[in-house]
Amino acid sequence: MNASRYLPKRSSALAVPPPTVLSVSPGSGSVAGGTSVTVTGTNFSGASNVRFGANAAMSFTVDSDTRITAVAPPGTGTVQVTVTTPAGISSQFVTYAYTQVTGPVLSSVTPPSGPAAGGTAVTLTGSGLSSTTAVRFGSTVAPSFTVVSDTQVTAVAPAGSGTVQITVTTSGGTSNGVAYAYGSVPVVSGASPNQGPVFGGNTVILTGSNFLGATAVTFGTTTATSFTVDSPTRISAVVPPGAAGAVQITVTGPGGTSAPGATYFYLAAPVLSSVTPASGPLGGGISVTLTGSHFLNATAVRFGAAAASFTVVSDTRITAVVPPASTAGAVQVTVTTPGGTGGDLTYEYLAAPVLTALSPVVGPVSGGDIVTLTGSGFARTTSVRFGTVTAAFTVVSDTALTATAPPGPPGPVGVTVTTPGGTSPARTYSRVPPPTI
Repeated sequence: MNASRYLPKRSSALAVPPPTVLSVSPGSGSVAGGTSVTVTGTNFSGASNVRFGANAAMSFTVDSDTRITAVAPPGTGTVQVTVTTPAGISSQFVTYAYTQVTGPVLSSVTPPSGPAAGGTAVTLTGSGLSSTTAVRFGSTVAPSFTVVSDTQVTAVAPAGSGTVQITVTTSGGTSNGVAYAYGSVPVVSGASPNQGPVFGGNTVILTGSNFLGATAVTFGTTTATSFTVDSPTRISAVVPPGAAGAVQITVTGPGGTSAPGATYFYLAAPVLSSVTPASGPLGGGISVTLTGSHFLNATAVRFGAAAASFTVVSDTRITAVVPPASTAGAVQVTVTTPGGTGGDLTYEYLAAPVLTALSPVVGPVSGGDIVTLTGSGFARTTSVRFGTVTAAFTVVSDTALTATAPPGPPGPVGVTVTTPGGTSPARTYSRVPPPTI
C-alpha cells in the first residue's frame, strides 16, 4: 500500500489572512458625515470596502498594507469600522462615534476694518472652525483663507464697502456673523498752524474727512508724538521733531493712508548776529537794527522782558524801537518766530552823564582855553557843547574830560556832555571880552 496517497495535499501558495483593524482617527465625527478618518491595521492590500456600521464609506484610499484613509458616511450612534479584502472581513470591534456637531461660532475679527480695495489679512477666532470650507465677507467669498486651528482662521478680505458680516462655513453649518467695516481713505485738507519749530511739541489741528478709526498721523516720515481724533473731520496732533523745511502730513485709517494734501513747514529758530547801536538811554525810543537770519514771520522782539515795536525788513534784518528801562545795565535781545526764540546778544541801557563842575568857568571870547569837566558817565562821550557849538574834547576817565573852549560872544553859555545815555544838565561857562584902555 502506498501510504503517501493518504497524506493531505500542500497548497502551492501561502494563504493571505483576513484584514485586522486596530484603530481609527479621529474616533468621532459629524452625523452629517464627511469626516476624513485614518484606519490603521494589517493586510489592507486589495481592500474592496470600508464600512461604518452598515454604511459604506463615501470614499476610501488604500495608502499601504497598514493604512486606509476613508471618508465617513452619514450615520448615528457608535458603529464598528470594518475593512473587506479578498481574504475576508475584519472582525475586531473598533468603533467610530457619530456626534451631533453644532455649527461654527465666531467671537472676534482682528483687525475689524480695512480699505475698500480689500487685501487686508484678518484673523477670525471662535470655535468649531477646523473644517472650514468657506469664509465670506457679506456675500463675497474671501479670495483665500487658512485654518490655523479649531479656534482660529486667517483670511484675506475681498474688496467691499460699508460694514459687512463675516461668516465661516464648515461641515457643521454656517457661523454667526462678526462685523467688518470697509473704510474710506482719509483726506487731509488743512493744518493750522502749518508751521512750527524744528524741535516740535506744538499742537496742530488737521481738518479733512474720514478720520474716524485713524491709526497714525505722520509729518513726512515721522509719526506724530500723539494725536486725538476729535471728529470725523478733525484731528489734534502733537508735532514731532523734524528738520527745517516742508513735509507732507498724512493720516492712516481703516481705509488706507491719505494722499499728500497738507504741507507743514519746520522752521529753524532765529539767529541774531548784531545789534546796532548796542547801547542807548534809559528812556529808550531810539531805533536799532538787528541783523541775523530766519527773521521772517517774527512775532516778537524783546529787550530783556520788555517788548519792542518792530518791523521785519527781510529774513536777515529787523528794525526795532527800544523800549524804556528803569535801571542801567545790559539786557538780552531776543527775536521770536514760529520757529522758536533766538538771540544771545545784549543791549546796554545807559544813564545820562552828570556834569558837576567846570574849571576854569571863565574864558576869553576868542576861545582856546582848556576846560576840565568833572562828573560821571563820561566814558562814552560823543560830544561836548558850549551852547550849540561843538568843542574838541578828550576823555580822561569816566569822571573827567578836557575840552577846548570854542570862540563866542561875551556872556554865559551852557556846557553839556552827550553820551549814548543822553545829555547832561548844563553848567555855565562865561566868556569875557579883553580889557579896554
